[in-house]
Amino acid sequence: MGKTYVGSRLRQLRRERDLSQASLAATLGLSASYVNQIEHDVRPLTVPVLLRITEAFGVDATFFSRDDDSRLLAEIQDVVTDKELCPSPVDLQELSELVYNHPAIARSMVDMHRRYRNVRDKLSIATDTRRRIDLNVPVTNNQALSMPHDEVRDFFYARQNYLDALDTTAEEISGELGVERFGIRDTEDALAHRLRDRHGVEISTSSDLDGTLHQFDRDAGRLELASQLTTGQRAFRMAAELAYLEAGTGIDELVAEEHFTSEATINLARRGVASYFAAAVVLPYRTIHSEAERSGYDVEYLRSVFGVGYETVASRLSTLQRPNLRGIPFTFVRVDRAGNMSKRQSATGFHLAHSGGTCPLWNLYETFTNPGAIMRQLAQMPDGRNYLWIARTVRHHQGRFGQTGKLFAIGLGCEARHADRTVYAEGLDLDDLSGATPIGAGCRVCPREKCAQRAFPPIHEEIEIDAHRSSIAPY
Repeated sequence: MGKTYVGSRLRQLRRERDLSQASLAATLGLSASYVNQIEHDVRPLTVPVLLRITEAFGVDATFFSRDDDSRLLAEIQDVVTDKELCPSPVDLQELSELVYNHPAIARSMVDMHRRYRNVRDKLSIATDTRRRIDLNVPVTNNQALSMPHDEVRDFFYARQNYLDALDTTAEEISGELGVERFGIRDTEDALAHRLRDRHGVEISTSSDLDGTLHQFDRDAGRLELASQLTTGQRAFRMAAELAYLEAGTGIDELVAEEHFTSEATINLARRGVASYFAAAVVLPYRTIHSEAERSGYDVEYLRSVFGVGYETVASRLSTLQRPNLRGIPFTFVRVDRAGNMSKRQSATGFHLAHSGGTCPLWNLYETFTNPGAIMRQLAQMPDGRNYLWIARTVRHHQGRFGQTGKLFAIGLGCEARHADRTVYAEGLDLDDLSGATPIGAGCRVCPREKCAQRAFPPIHEEIEIDAHRSSIAPY
């Protein structure tokens, strides 16, 4: 390990733990002056000290690596490419230095930009009279200003898609239910017994819920499940309702930490957190982590072992970020044929644009021509980072003949440096990534020139159109 100066990061860690330099030094078995010198970049971080820190504080070694800045760097790049706020370009090296040396300032800038963007978008909706049928009827805050899905996505993104206290509680309940010992059918039975015996909830199935997959009447103590649900889907929905009954206080406290703008957003956030809890019950952390590492994160294998759907397993793999027992940091996305992204969860630095669509060169869109087949792609982002993506389609809830079903593409991606831990790297040359597909976060923010698939001009450059000249790219 070469000389690595980590003063700002060590200071950040100490302040997060509310420790003085003397207390930190005592914990690490070092002198206070030695810690002071590390914090002021007089001394570099050594391997023995790094090992003491990771053992004492439960942080991954990459906490002190510049590679761990990728997520924040991508976000701060999004800020400086917003021409309304930053008309002049900012050098990537300067941004990298800001992120590494002053991460708190960078996060504050990202947070302010996110709030500004939300206000700007809401104001645009509120003042867009073309979308209002009756101009004499005022648009209420909830009608015009609420963007629940974006707010909830930011909520999970800010927490790197991992909720430690809730995950741990769910794992304890999973142990009491015996999930590790049983198959999914027995897990369903165990959940039904717990709901009935502890909470007086009677469970029934019905084929006449008119498109509703489940509904719970807490006052009557009755939970109805749609008859077309699989065993795993029934278990998941029972675990989600158990979340409200046994971890409701924790869910409310977690949601209350965020200043959501509407009641609809609060309810959506509560449902999202309850779904997270359900996945953590049905796929308890240590068990799914162990099986994932042993199988090389083989999603098809894991779905057969745990008896749940491909999407559920892929989503759960993107949450395995428990300190001292981290899985591969994945990004999980779900898109439809039109490119609408209905789910996105990320524990990585892979950055997704907030507007302008996603990249058409992404392998997610090829899966619609090969339904059910897993497709691999080595992709390179404009900042030079390489990723391994796997994608396949899943079909949702087509109950009867003639009913419109749902077809989505599910993507799971990680940085190429983690790829060799997966079965999906077999046969790929990870030492030579010159053939990686060049993709971007979205046309509006992508700096790539001469891209034949570009749909919109980049917002950070002036458009120059020569009426007497044509090229492969439209802009």
